[in-house]
Amino acid sequence: MPKFLMAREPVDGDEEKRIRRLAGARHAPGDWILRARIVTLSWEGLRVPQVASRAGCDAKTVRRWLHRFNEQGLDGLADRPGCGRKRRITEAERSRIVALVKLTPPGRLETQPSDELWAADEAGPPEWTLDALAAEAGRIGIAVSRSQVRRILLAEGVRWRRTRSWVRSRDPDFAGKGRGSSSSTPTRPKTRRSCASTSSAR
Repeated sequence: MPKFLMAREPVDGDEEKRIRRLAGARHAPGDWILRARIVTLSWEGLRVPQVASRAGCDAKTVRRWLHRFNEQGLDGLADRPGCGRKRRITEAERSRIVALVKLTPPGRLETQPSDELWAADEAGPPEWTLDALAAEAGRIGIAVSRSQVRRILLAEGVRWRRTRSWVRSRDPDFAGKGRGSSSSTPTRPKTRRSCASTSSAR
């Protein structure tokens, strides 16, 4: 009796979570979404012809990516060098980029136990932006563009920028933001003019 080709079971909950999130992503590359969807449809118990029908591709494509996933896991869904669009970064590098957002930006001022403000790198970014994340990724050896960082974070549902707030300090000599002006400025009382105009001196 022939053995039906199916996607292997996920090695752990993290792999399954990533593939299902990628299959339902709206901002990830379309080819990655299709391949992840092929895997998730197979997990639902659908056979190759059914997966092909649901995914909108041919059975040969389904077989190719199921074989690749079974052999190499999530990284197997990437394009191989020289075949179509090249995958510039690995899944492990994607994870490292996402992890950067959880780190404190090197230029952010923080209050120390001595009540002094200190930053790891005063010349560094005080907040994570796409440009800052791309630069930091390059510093740790991951060559990635600003647009790639944006697609990765959108696919993972990660916010990369926090609302900037005023720096506060317990130092009495530190002048914080003062009280804002009143929402309305009192108007000067108008002098009521007489209806009868005064005659000018001739």
